[in-house]
This record gives sequence, structure tokens and C-alpha cells, in this order.
Amino acid sequence: MSIKSDKWIRRLADSYRMIEPFEAQQVKQNAKGKLISYGTSSYGYDVRCANEFKIFTNINASIVDPKNFDKQSFVDIIADECIIPPNSFALARTVEYFRIPRDILGIVSGKSTYARMGIVVSNTVIEPEWEGHITLEFSNTTPLPAKIYANEGVAQVLFLGADEVCETSYKDRNGKYQGQTGVTLPKA
Repeated sequence: MSIKSDKWIRRLADSYRMIEPFEAQQVKQNAKGKLISYGTSSYGYDVRCANEFKIFTNINASIVDPKNFDKQSFVDIIADECIIPPNSFALARTVEYFRIPRDILGIVSGKSTYARMGIVVSNTVIEPEWEGHITLEFSNTTPLPAKIYANEGVAQVLFLGADEVCETSYKDRNGKYQGQTGVTLPKA
């Protein structure tokens, strides 16, 4: 297995439409000023989160159960910034839509800018032939409110090339998150 380079990412973004929209270089600022970087890095792709957030709340006093998830456990907001309450979490989705090749495995990891502030992005595996927007999970491990910025870098996707093509891909087994758009809650 080998990690894929910036040249490979650019090639697949063009030929396979692996990432849309795609930034071939690191973007660090716009007309408004400095940004948390996103786009192609040496051995990965820094994704942005969209402006759709689901913030966890315990006001309904339900139990967190992955087999019977209560949608009322979240408050939906659309905004350029998301404030995550202390010791809580929020969900968002990537701006980018992914199409993963059959011989590739993607790993989502948080950016150090957020990690150094106590905001953890849960690691996620993107399986061969999965496609959709990535749902991101942000945990605020601090005793203070924490801010996430929409349309700026929040996590990095690393692409690993397989030594051998898998027998059964995510698409082959009709994975429950195939083709997801928007912020997607757990499915039993």
C-alpha cells in the first residue's frame, strides 16, 4: 500500500472527477483575507466544511443510540461559522463531493490548526468506490465554546493505493452511505 502524491491527486481529480469542486494548490487567503488552508497538499487534500451544521443538544434528554438515533438530538443551522458548545460536538459536511476509485482507500484526519485548540475531527475511512459528501464530526474537548469556519479547511484526506484491487467495494455491497449529500445522520 502506498500513499498518493499531489501529482496523483491532480491527475485523478481531472480524469476520474474524484474531487469536485477541486483546488489544485493550497488556498490560504481570499479577497477577505487569511483562511485556514484547503486544497491539494503534498500527500493529501485539505477539505472545507459547508455552511450546514448539526449541533448536538441534550435539551430533549434522549439517549444516544446508534440503532435508534433521535434526530431531535441536533439543532440545524446554516451559517458561515458554527459555535460548538463546551464538551459537545457538531456535524457538518464537506464542500467537496468525492468519487473514490476501486483500488483506493481514503482516510480523513483533522487539521492541526483545530487540533491545537482542542477541536477534534473524528477519523473516518472512505472505502473503495464510495461517493458523496463526507460527513464530518467535530468534538469540542474544551470547557469553552469553539468556532468552526465554513468554506475553510477543516480536515485532510489521505489516499492510500492498494497492492491489489478489492473483491467487494462499498458500491458493490450497496453501502448505506453511498451517494450521501448534506449532513447525514447515523443509519442503523
